[in-house]
Amino acid sequence: MHKLLQHIDRYFIKYSFWLVLLLLIWSWLYILNEQPNAFSDLFQAKNVNYLMEFIEGMLGLDEAIPAYLDPEMWKKALWLTWETFVMSILATGIAAISMFILVLPSARNVAQGKLGFQAGWPHKIAYHCSRFLFLFSRAVPELMWAMILVFIFKPGIVPGALALAIHNLGVLGKLCGEVIEDMDERPIRYLAQNGASQTQILFYGIYPTVMHAFLNYILYRMENIIRATLIVGFVGAGGLGMQFKLAMSFFHYSEITLYLLCYLMLVYLTDLLSTWAKRYITTRD
Repeated sequence: MHKLLQHIDRYFIKYSFWLVLLLLIWSWLYILNEQPNAFSDLFQAKNVNYLMEFIEGMLGLDEAIPAYLDPEMWKKALWLTWETFVMSILATGIAAISMFILVLPSARNVAQGKLGFQAGWPHKIAYHCSRFLFLFSRAVPELMWAMILVFIFKPGIVPGALALAIHNLGVLGKLCGEVIEDMDERPIRYLAQNGASQTQILFYGIYPTVMHAFLNYILYRMENIIRATLIVGFVGAGGLGMQFKLAMSFFHYSEITLYLLCYLMLVYLTDLLSTWAKRYITTRD
């Protein structure tokens, strides 16, 4: 059986590139067949004119004081940037805490009793329920979660944070569950053979082994959450995204430039913070 699996893996790796290439070619042929002028329409002269008009509007050439040169607009934009940052931190915290609660039952080796835990039918039910929850939460995009939550609650940063947290809970649950499933089980067996309780196995065996990878994944998802805050803001979830949509709706193009500058600064600072945190974690190890 093991040799058969190795044989299948070898052929899968060998032909996967050609399969992807074939799918890529087929997709382009399908598009060109359904819309023959789709590619040529991109290079029409009117599109160039529209682009130039949009760039001139973003530069505010027809305005006395463009928004990105107005101190009052900067105060408003920086406050919205702070709200966006708070939304992302709240979403990351909710997703990470929920993942820590649910990730252990979702690991296959835990459900099978290989890490010193019992393997009764309640654990199997918890395994399938947690797996389904992670699958369902990540299958629905952040934008759809935000639309649902904004419809239920009033617009603001809380529905946006919840939408981002629900989606990223599923992603973190899958990634961190795989970390537990792939961990070395020998130290856990040694602890169990020496009479360690399940709580001791958890806090002295499992968590110290997987915590580094958990933190790396949490920081990675925090970077993605920062980028997704602009998207959920389009449906009324607050922050820079909501004002970005309003600026586009009212054709205030220089405001778009201002919000983009703030958003780029936020993403850059978040990346710096994440890089510093990862370096600190690595040096502490």
